[in-house]
Amino acid sequence: MLKHVGGQLSPVLVVTGTSGSGKTTLLEFLIASLAAEGVRINMIKHSHHDLELEPPRKDSARLRMAGAAEVMVASPYRVSIVQELRGAPEPTLEQQLARMSPADLTLLEGFKSDPIPKLEVYRPEVGKPPLYPHDPYIYAVASDQAAPAGLPPHLVWLDLNQRATVLDWVRNYYKESK
Repeated sequence: MLKHVGGQLSPVLVVTGTSGSGKTTLLEFLIASLAAEGVRINMIKHSHHDLELEPPRKDSARLRMAGAAEVMVASPYRVSIVQELRGAPEPTLEQQLARMSPADLTLLEGFKSDPIPKLEVYRPEVGKPPLYPHDPYIYAVASDQAAPAGLPPHLVWLDLNQRATVLDWVRNYYKESK
């Protein structure tokens, strides 16, 4: 799926799975590997929890708590924007993507119910059922168990312990989506 990101079309892929399945570890590997190849990666991580991005006594936090709608902190190393919603609805995924700078691929984590192409990380030992039987947007599953019989023909089963294979699948997804 292509989405407008920073004024251009960029492929978007959700890495999904239940808590404790290894999504962040896999994402770290994928991002580091693709970035080393010169692929510009954007990442959006959704959380249902409140975010504490700065110590409460820092100047930027104090100014935000004083009533600023948005506070940008900029340095020669990074830029951060904290926007207070103050009861306004959470920005849609489209709005979040529109705020991102241009990228070759945008990865998402935490958007389980959105109708977007997904790669599921599934580990049976977590004790939760897989998501792929009920989500037609899951195109691939990375798991440490063998593929079960009767998989839908559109679903690719990847060995999570062979991360290079997962990387190849993501690389192909990204190239075919451009």
